[in-house]
Amino acid sequence: MKIFYSPTSPYSAKVRMAAIYLDFDVTAVEVATSPAPAELLAANPLGKIPTLLTDDGDAVFDSRAIMHYLHRLSGEKLYPSKDEKRTRAEVLEALCDGITDSLLSIVYERRMRPENMVHQPWIDRQWEKVSRGLDHLESHLPKTGKSLHGGHFALAALTGYLALRFGGQWEAEHPKLAAWPTEFAGQFKSYAKIKPQA
Repeated sequence: MKIFYSPTSPYSAKVRMAAIYLDFDVTAVEVATSPAPAELLAANPLGKIPTLLTDDGDAVFDSRAIMHYLHRLSGEKLYPSKDEKRTRAEVLEALCDGITDSLLSIVYERRMRPENMVHQPWIDRQWEKVSRGLDHLESHLPKTGKSLHGGHFALAALTGYLALRFGGQWEAEHPKLAAWPTEFAGQFKSYAKIKPQA
């Protein structure tokens, strides 16, 4: 299998961590999406990452679709088997991905617009969502028991992206969350090399 990814992308980090955890032989292919590379567009008409190419040459995207594909391919080892625990894992993943969406909206607003056209009310609104989400995570951190699941990898990707792009803006008010990646890295040894990084 092959995953098209960017090293800064939290969604790429999430699926790459899951693939490693499940012991899949996956080739990571770094791509820059702005030039619209032909190989990526041939697999994903949206030109977005991550995109996974299966051994059969089929394309799977976006990150949650990839996670569920890996879950099925692994014999259902990425999400809990019991319904209640599975729902909690999926809601955790949805929350972390939603916070990440807001963080990316902030980054793109600042990066893609001329400085005099950056809409601060939009940034403020997105940061309010981020703050509420981080507050919730601070009070409801998941346990990392004997096995990891999709929600753990979404949280690891989120905290990695926060450290990369928003360092110093969230840790003081969320000390438990700020300490969580160290606990996670103790269980998932590849975290340091896979987490979002410039």
